Amino acid sequence: MPTREEKRNLETIPVGSLGIIALESCQPLSKKIDQYLVKWRTERENEHKDSLAFAGYQRPSYLLSTKVPRFGSGEAKGVINESVRGTDLYLLVDVCNYSLTYSLCGHENHMSPDDHYQDLKRIIAAVGGKARRITVIMPFLYESRQHKRTSRESLDCALALQELVRMGVDNIITFDAHDPRVQNAIPLNGFETVQPAYQFIKGLLRNVEGLQIDSDHMMVISPDEGGMSRAIYIANVLGLDMGMFYKRRDYTRVVNGRNPIVAHEFLGSSVEGKDMIIIDDMISSGESVLEVAAALKQRKANRIFVFSTFGLFTNGLDKFDNAYEQGIIDKVLTTNLIYQTPELLKRDWYITCDMSKYIAYIIDTLNHDSSISDLLNPNERIQNIVTRYKNGEL
Repeated sequence: MPTREEKRNLETIPVGSLGIIALESCQPLSKKIDQYLVKWRTERENEHKDSLAFAGYQRPSYLLSTKVPRFGSGEAKGVINESVRGTDLYLLVDVCNYSLTYSLCGHENHMSPDDHYQDLKRIIAAVGGKARRITVIMPFLYESRQHKRTSRESLDCALALQELVRMGVDNIITFDAHDPRVQNAIPLNGFETVQPAYQFIKGLLRNVEGLQIDSDHMMVISPDEGGMSRAIYIANVLGLDMGMFYKRRDYTRVVNGRNPIVAHEFLGSSVEGKDMIIIDDMISSGESVLEVAAALKQRKANRIFVFSTFGLFTNGLDKFDNAYEQGIIDKVLTTNLIYQTPELLKRDWYITCDMSKYIAYIIDTLNHDSSISDLLNPNERIQNIVTRYKNGEL
């Protein structure tokens, strides 16, 4: 069977010479993406290679040299060290990478999402409108949890999207946006929210034996009403039943800025003896997903696998270690789209899902101005890998 990179038929002329700017927050991921692009473009036979339209098509690296130096006061500037005139630019930023620090009047300051977003704007400003096209790949959408108004409050995500567009960004690509309706803030510009469903299923099938993928032995669970569409998609492509929890809150009290959850109520058919896939967009502290897993165990569920695009683990890993030891969870799968601590990568219960090849496909295809619709709907690839698993080929 031909590999997918051979199947991507990119005969069109590139929009411009490809350039990738990886902010410091996104360096490890972008190096992997660059390796794929260099490999494919070296192998791709194209009769137009020597024409002007394909100038700079094959290079040892597509990563451009940039930096964001800071003054002693903590102020900064964006600097691009090579020409970007006429390039098709892809900027990668991980706003969740808190491991980076800078000096602020002698104090060590950890970078917050606000710092990363500001650095992104500095680099866009340094481009100075000279690029042919600018695409921002921001896996965790900045301020995406602040997507709707419930009282007199700011709409930060919408503001950020509008600001990027005003600065000359043509397309914004994000992964599993908390609420994709934020794209209504920029209705005339490109906005894609990509689902890593295929990578989750591949990660599970490659690392767990003895799965029976049918509605008698497996079920997909949404931990809240907001994530229903994710669960429905996975349930439909795998032919499974779906269940849902909803949070019963105490609206008479406010604790830490929100109404406390009284209970997780379950809607769905019997889970007894079945393997569970709990799917959500992010694990923040992880309390919700662990409560849902415990509630499923009380209902006599079998193994429990958690799929989450972004593993923030804001309160550390201890709760997950305990849940694993007690048999409440079996595996947790998150992507490498955001910073992963070395401790997380060593955990027995953790499976990482590498997204670099997928992003490389998207960049390669968009640079040729070709359609990415087949990349956004991975149904065919999911069916193929499930069939291979059932045939014992993985």
